[in-house]
Formats: sequence, structure tokens, C-alpha cells
Amino acid sequence: MTAEGFLEGRRLQLARGVLLQCIMGGYPPARFYGSDDGDLALVADPAQIHRLPWSDEPRAMAICDADELSGESSSLSTRGQLKAVIARYAAHGLAPVVATELEFFVFAPNTDPTQPFRPPVGLDGRREDGQSAFSVSSNNGLRPFFSEVYKCMAALGLPRDTFMHEMGVSQFEINLLHGDPLLLADQTFLFKHLLKEVALKHGLSVVCMAKPLAHTPGSSMHIHQSIVGIESGKNVLTDSNGEPTAMFRHFIGGQQAGLADFTALFAPNVNSYQRLCHPYASPNNACWSHDNRAAGLRIPASSPVARRVENRLPGADANPYLAIAASLAAGLHGIEQELEPSAAIQGEFAVPDNLALPCTLHAALERLKRSQLARELFGAEFIEGYIASKTMELTSFFDEITPWERRVLAAQA
Repeated sequence: MTAEGFLEGRRLQLARGVLLQCIMGGYPPARFYGSDDGDLALVADPAQIHRLPWSDEPRAMAICDADELSGESSSLSTRGQLKAVIARYAAHGLAPVVATELEFFVFAPNTDPTQPFRPPVGLDGRREDGQSAFSVSSNNGLRPFFSEVYKCMAALGLPRDTFMHEMGVSQFEINLLHGDPLLLADQTFLFKHLLKEVALKHGLSVVCMAKPLAHTPGSSMHIHQSIVGIESGKNVLTDSNGEPTAMFRHFIGGQQAGLADFTALFAPNVNSYQRLCHPYASPNNACWSHDNRAAGLRIPASSPVARRVENRLPGADANPYLAIAASLAAGLHGIEQELEPSAAIQGEFAVPDNLALPCTLHAALERLKRSQLARELFGAEFIEGYIASKTMELTSFFDEITPWERRVLAAQA
């Protein structure tokens, strides 16, 4: 809308069904979002109105809540779902703290989707060949792009902790500073948008698919989680002697109880499971461990005051609001029900059947469909609408025949 209309407080409205629009552009039946498909009000968060520094003409973005016209948050809004989870913690005198690690690839433009992605030509005139993981000079060939990314982050108030080249070809990772979960979800969303916009200016393509390249590590969005007391400000996962508390155990127990049911929320696309079926550093399990990257729930090495639980399941393609909400909701469920986790694992291990997670989108949606816990925590309207939208996407995928099928199966008798 125009700046004048925004500053006048003109209300912007949006059809409810848009919140369930699938990635191909279609919609599930209207019964999933109210048969009238009435309007929602988009209410700007005053703390999340940003001038877009990469835009040549003056433009701004306002992150909004999607509210019913009667004033309450729409149950179809993932930002609203996250705010509701945070409120449930506050009712217990608790405040969750999170940080996200986002991985992404920088590619040359890909005008033919039947062809693999390729790394861009760097300032040295060459394409990266995969030997730059964690190198101090690994992004030199893309220095103009990253320089503008850093400047735009500063202009948007996005504090960054570390930035590095990851294991994949032209793959990078940013660690955002820990803080309020809603703020971190907003920052993760803004950063992904920033990356794509700045890349276009530099003739590049940033891809946040979970697994864009075969035989190459995928891209994750690990979520680090701790909890502080609202009054004390202290980490309630650690006691006065620096030891883990019962709440620490219960939080892990809740994560283990919810991860399988919520896999479709952490891994929302067909491609998400390409990342998870190659388990190195992308564990498709609900095991927990002290500093073992093969576990879906990892306790990073840290001082007692920084004790936290890292959920390693979400991919870079996950909705940050929904992934953070689902992870925190599972942990709070464990605290409320005083759930005990399994024994911690170390070293190489076999995943017990009860801690294995769905390994396809179809299986994950079927698990979500049967989950009473998901309906209790997020409401039937949201869960059923989400499943309906994702089922449309899965059906669309199965409407196409892949090159592998033509190459390998056509000659079979």
C-alpha cells in the first residue's frame, strides 16, 4: 500500500484462504478456512517496520499479524501460533530464548530447472569446486555480494554472531544472536528475504531448499532453545550448583514426544526428506546426546548458564515461525506433563524404533493427521488446513515423472 495510506492507519485486509495457499498457488477446499473465505486484518507490528536498504526506490516492509476482524489472532497464522506458545510459557512464569542457525546456497541463475544448480563464477573467474569448507577466504569470490548483505543486515537491525562457509559447494551459514523467539523468527524471515533480494541485484540466486544438490550436505535451520524465569532472568535448565534441572529433562522428554508428530512442520516439502535420508549431520531421529551431531536433539558443549537444547531436525526450507512454535510447544508439553526422556546416547548408535521419525512427506503428514497432541497444541483448524495444503503439494509432485524414472526404469522389462 502507499506510505500515505499506511501512515493514515488504513486497514489492510486479506482473505483467510491466503494463509493456506500452497506453494504452487492453489488452495485447498474452502471448508478448511471457512466456507465464506472472509477477510482477516493485517496488523503491522510497530517494532517490525523496515525501510528496505537494497531497494533503489524508497520502499518499506511491515511484518504483520493476521487477526480476525473481531480482534483475536487467526488460528491459521503461524506468527500468531508462535505468540500463543510464548504466552503459554509466560503463564508459568517462564520465557523461552532461542537462536537459529540458517544454512543456504549461493548459485548462478538457474533458468532451466531440469539442469542442476551450479556455483557462480567468482571474482577469480572460476566456479568453486567444493574445497572451501570453513576456509577463511572461501567467500572472497563473492565479496561484493556479502559486503552488501552485511550492510543491509546492519540497516535492518539484524545482529549476526558468526558467518561461515559450510560443507557444501557454495554453501554458507549464519548464526543469529539468541533472544526472544518472536524476534528471532522475524529476523530469520527478514534475513532469508534479504538474501534473495540482494542476490538478484548481484546476478546470483540464493536457494534455501533443504537439499538442492545431490551428493552434497543439505541446508538446515537448527534451533537452539533455553528457558529463563521471567522474574529471576536465570536459565531454569540449570540449578544453583550448575547441574541440569528436572525441567531440563522434562523439556527434552517433551521434544522427544512431539518430534515425530511434528516432523511435517519441521520438514514441510518433498525435498526436505532428501536432506534427512542422508543422516550425517542431518539426523532424522528423536535421540538426544551431549555434543553428538548424529542426534536430533543435541546439548551443545557450554557453560551451565548457557545450557540449551538444539533441535537439529528443521531444514532451511521450514517456516521459522512454525518450526520455533512447534519445537517450543513440544518442550512445554514435556514440562507440564513432567515427561522423562530416554537415556542419552553417545558415539555411534542405532536409532530405536520408538525414536525414529517419518522419512517421507507422505509418512509425516499421515503421522500429523493421527496426532491428538498437534490438535491440542495448535488447534484442529490449523492442523487440518496445513495437512490439506501440503497434501495438494505432494499430489502435484506425484503428477510429474522424474528424470531418474525415465533414465533407470524405461529399459526394464
